[in-house]
Formats: sequence, structure tokens, C-alpha cells
Amino acid sequence: MERVHIAFFGPVNSGKSTLVNALCGQEVSLVSPLPGTTTDPVRKAVEIPGLGPCLIIDTPGLEDDSALGAERERRTRAVLDEADIAVVVLPPSRTGEYGAAYMTLFEEASIPVVTYSRGETLETFVQKLTAAVPSKEETFLTGNLVHAGSRVLLVMPQDSEAPKGRLIVPQMQVIRELLDRGCVPVCCTPESLRAAMDALSAAPDLVITDSQVFGLVNRTIPAQWPLTSFSILLAGNKGDLHEYLEGARAIDSLGPSDRVLIAEACTHVPDSEDIGRVKIPALLRKRAGEGLQVDISAGNDFPENLRPYSLIIHCGACVAGRALVQSRIKKALREGVPITNYGIALAKLQGILDRVIYPSVPGSTANRRNPQ
Repeated sequence: MERVHIAFFGPVNSGKSTLVNALCGQEVSLVSPLPGTTTDPVRKAVEIPGLGPCLIIDTPGLEDDSALGAERERRTRAVLDEADIAVVVLPPSRTGEYGAAYMTLFEEASIPVVTYSRGETLETFVQKLTAAVPSKEETFLTGNLVHAGSRVLLVMPQDSEAPKGRLIVPQMQVIRELLDRGCVPVCCTPESLRAAMDALSAAPDLVITDSQVFGLVNRTIPAQWPLTSFSILLAGNKGDLHEYLEGARAIDSLGPSDRVLIAEACTHVPDSEDIGRVKIPALLRKRAGEGLQVDISAGNDFPENLRPYSLIIHCGACVAGRALVQSRIKKALREGVPITNYGIALAKLQGILDRVIYPSVPGSTANRRNPQ
């Protein structure tokens, strides 16, 4: 289940941090009578009775006239891109006309807005939050690709990019979903793929692999075995498969004078095997020419000006919310910049885009097979 992202907004010293601490039942944010105590967005993952898993985001106060006030406000407004619910904390004496003026900040974001006035009980506030949570149909990462009893072969590299002693988030999510749906998952690494194939008593109904070994898995398994990737499943769940497939076509027209943005939704320390910073840029330059410029944005540092780019390739967004990914897609389309994601870009770069299958997603025009 994806966490509900709840972001808190208001002027400096309005009581946002105090409310966040009370809601979480612990000291998440520093509280002080000094203006501008919260200098950067503070995020805390919590489980709240009645709301379930949430990500609480405390933001720097608006109307900050300090030397860094404008930059703090920019970061505060950027949080709207990832929020499912906006909480506006109003000072006691400024709830009428002042509160109405504040609402204009959130109208364009098209998300529910909950107001909180000092003195309101926490119980009442939580009830308002619960009522504001957007209703979502239950969706599956694997969509219509599997059913109860499906045999699914998962090929999962355990290289230096994988956390020691743990599986990466998409692998854990998919395995849990397969178990919940009554499927039979069989897990292996690329090195043990042939042994896993030999151990199967029948052909699997689906093969799911990490996108970085798409080529190897495609060459190893029979052509009739359905193949997809964790990143493509995430694209269907959080992104827009139709736009991503259209965006991948832009790879064919890239040249050495073009510029590409690799957008990561998380922040991590890259290493020599990094898929977004090393492998994808190398494949792009091999096709488009060594002069191709590749820029990297990480975490919340998504550029405001996208016009210089001929293509945006977004990560799978395994730790980001759907709201953030959808916001970035809209920004790209508004600027007329094609956008795709790691899994689809890698399938395109390795010449197997028409081999890969996709989950059927409400609102997406992508079919199970690539419409090319």
C-alpha cells in the first residue's frame, strides 16, 4: 500500500511543527518561538490510526522575510507536487479572509485541503484528515498479467546496488503482491537463471526481471515466455504507460548535440554499476553519439525549466508517491518534452520494446504488447 502524503503549510510560527509532533506522537520537528525554525521540509513515515501508513511532511513557513525566505518558500511550494493532502495551519487571529487567500496556493494543485485552527482537538483534526483521503481503487503492480495460481519467475540481480541483506523495494512489493494474489513466485539471480529454468516443471506464466538485465534474460528464456520488468510494472502503477511508450520513440531521433535529463525520485550515493548515472547514459551515447549531454537530477531537485531537454528518462519511482510522478509527467508534457522511464528506455535501447508486455492500467491506452 502506498503511503498517503500529507503536507503541512502555513506562515512562520503558525504552529505547523507543533501539530506535526502531536499527530505523530513524537518529536519530528524542532519547535521554537523563533521565526523560521523549520528551514527545510521534514519527512516522517508513520502509521496513524484511522489513516494507516502516511508520510508526514512539515514545511518551512511562508511569509518568511529572512535572507533565505524566498528559497525556503520555493522548497515549500515544491512539496505540493508530492502531496495527496495539504493541511493549512492558520494562526488564531487570521482565519477568515486570510485563510481564503491562502487557499489560492493550493487550487492549482487539485488536491484536498484541510484547515487546522489552534484549539481544535487532535481527534477532530484526524477525522477531517480521514475524510479527505482520496478514494483509490485497489490496483496491482502486476495488473492483469497474473491470476491465482500463476507461476512467475523473478530474475533479481543482487549486485552492489542492492542493499546488503535486503531486497530492493520493487522486488519486495511484487513478491508480496504475488503471494497475496495466490501466485507461485520463483526467485533467482541472473547467474542462477538457467538453473531456475531447469527446475521449473512447466513454463512460467510471466517472467519479471530487473531492467538492467533485460537483454541477458531475453536471450536466455524462450521467446514465447511473457517478459516484463519491475520498472515497467511501476510505470503502469505510478506513471503513464502510454506517454512513456511515446516518449521512448524520441530515443531514435537523439543526436550528439541533444540533451537528456535522467530524473531520480530518490537520493542515493551512486557507484560504478549505477543504472541511471552510468548504464543508461552509456547506452544513450552509444546510439546518439559521445557528445550527447546527460544531466542528473536527484530527489526533489527536478529542474523548473525543462525546455533544454530532448528527452526525460525518469526512474521507476519505487520510493516516491504517485502524485510526484504524475506532477513531473504533466510538467514535461506542458513543455512539450517527451518523457519515459528506466524500464521502457532500457527495453528500447536493447531492441526488445516490442517483446515486452505491459499490465492493463485504467486510463492508459497502452496494450499488453507494445503498439509499435
